[in-house]
Amino acid sequence: MKPTVHSIAAHAGVSLATVDRVLNARPGVRAATRARVEAAVEALGFVRDVAAANLAKSRIYPFTFILPANDNSFMRELRRQVLDAASRAGVERTRIDIVDVPAFDGAALVAALQQVAETGPAGVALVAVDAPEVAEAVAQLRQSGVPVVTLVSDLSSTERDHFAGIDNIAAGRTAASLLGRFLSGRSGSVAILAGSMLVRDHRERFEGFCAVMATEFPSLTLLPVLEGLDDPLRVEVLLREQFASHDILGLYSLGAGNRGLVRALETLEVSKRPSVIAHELTQTTRAALEVGLVDAVLNQDAGHEVRSTIRVLKAKADGAAVVAAQERIRLDIFLKDNLP
Repeated sequence: MKPTVHSIAAHAGVSLATVDRVLNARPGVRAATRARVEAAVEALGFVRDVAAANLAKSRIYPFTFILPANDNSFMRELRRQVLDAASRAGVERTRIDIVDVPAFDGAALVAALQQVAETGPAGVALVAVDAPEVAEAVAQLRQSGVPVVTLVSDLSSTERDHFAGIDNIAAGRTAASLLGRFLSGRSGSVAILAGSMLVRDHRERFEGFCAVMATEFPSLTLLPVLEGLDDPLRVEVLLREQFASHDILGLYSLGAGNRGLVRALETLEVSKRPSVIAHELTQTTRAALEVGLVDAVLNQDAGHEVRSTIRVLKAKADGAAVVAAQERIRLDIFLKDNLP
C-alpha cells in the first residue's frame, strides 16, 4: 500500500500537523522531532505528490512567454494560442504574461529575459535566437531556479529545460525529398528562402534540405540562401530579383513572409513557375495550395506547442516527470488534396 501522511505520522509518533510542517519546511518543529519524521519518510519510501499538493493549495503558476513581434502569420497564430491559454487561467491555475521583442534580435531577447527574471516567474517560454548571449541569459535564469522552454526555435546549447517544436532537420529533409520527386529527375536551379540564419529552426531545415539534395538529387543546384527576415515586402523583392536572373525549377521557403512569395510567383508565366514547398498552413499558404502556386506545406501545430510548453513548465515547477511521447510535436504534410 502506498505510504501516506497518516502512515508517516503513525510511524514517527507525531501529529498530522507536524508532518505537514516538516514536508513543507515550515518552522515550529524541534530538531529531534523533524529528524523522526524525516526518518519515517525514508523508511516508508514516501514520495510526495507535489502536483496534487499544489492543486490542494490552489497554487497559481505565473508563466511568461517571450514572443517576436512581427507580421508573421504563424507567429500571430502562436500568440493567439498563448492568449487562448491565458483565457483559461482560472481552470489551469496559471497567470500568463506575454513580452514582445523584435524578431531575430538577440540583444532585445537577452534584455527581456533579464527583466522577466526580476518578476519571479514559475517558468519562461521563448522563441529563441540562437546566440551565445541568449544561451547565457537562459542559463542564469535556470540557475535561479526558473525552468525555461524554447518554443518553435531552439538553442544549440543545452541550457534550456525543454524544446517545444518539430524536428527541423527532419522537416528540411522531408522538403528536399518532396521537391526532388516533384521535379522528376530534371536538372536546374533551386531557390532557398529563409527568414534568418540566426535562428536554429531555419538553419536546421536548411541543413536537412541540403543533405538530401546532395545525396539524392545531385542534378539540382542550390542557389545561395535568401534571408527575407519574414518580411513579405523584402521577400517579394528578393525573389523577383532571383527569378529575373535565374531559371528556377524549385523553391523551398523554410521561413515566413509567404505573402511576398505568392506575389512574386504570380508575376511569373505559368510555364515558368517553380515547384514550391513552404512552411506553416496559414490563410496565405492554404490559398496558394488550392490554386497550385504552392505544391506542399509542412506544418506544425501552434496550439499543441503552447499546451505542451505549459504542461512542461508546470511539471518542471513541481519537480515532476515530463512524458516525452505526449510532448512530441508532429510534422504534418499538406497537399491541396488533404487540406483540413
